[in-house]
Amino acid sequence: MITENPDSVILVDEDDNPAGSCEKLRAHEEGLLHRAFSIFIFNNKQELLLQKRHADKYHSPGLWSNTCCSHPRPGESTETASLRRLREEVGIDCPVTEAFVFHYRARLEGSDLVENEIDHVFTGFYDGPISYDNEEIEEVKWIGRDDLMGDLRENPGNYTIWFKIIIDKVLAYMESLPVRGNR
Repeated sequence: MITENPDSVILVDEDDNPAGSCEKLRAHEEGLLHRAFSIFIFNNKQELLLQKRHADKYHSPGLWSNTCCSHPRPGESTETASLRRLREEVGIDCPVTEAFVFHYRARLEGSDLVENEIDHVFTGFYDGPISYDNEEIEEVKWIGRDDLMGDLRENPGNYTIWFKIIIDKVLAYMESLPVRGNR
């Protein structure tokens, strides 16, 4: 049961054990280690759904990133939170699978904010309509692997720091799965 402010994040230790909670902005201002998740949704053509973060976001505004990312609330499981935010941000209701978990720490470009997260990475497949929250997202697009990797090489400043850190590992994970769709 969720009992705290919905803008609170779960603070964790290095082993991802809960160690309290605090307001999301404070966690990023102080670089406190907290739990997060990143979702990568693919279609049957093996294209990845990217989102361009809204220009009014408090960090990484106007940058392209994975389909959805956020933080579970205190008292909420990471998978439940991922499904909730996937519906809220991009209007997608589909199953997701946790692919892997990793820790990263990075200063956000152009700010004093620090991402210090144990990030649970989820993947899923979806081919239906997209209805994104235009207060969170400026636009979305499906992109194939070759086009994505080419754009990342040519325009790395157009992408969020965590996306650049994780994309190779996500693509390697997806290649390890049994054949799906028109691959």
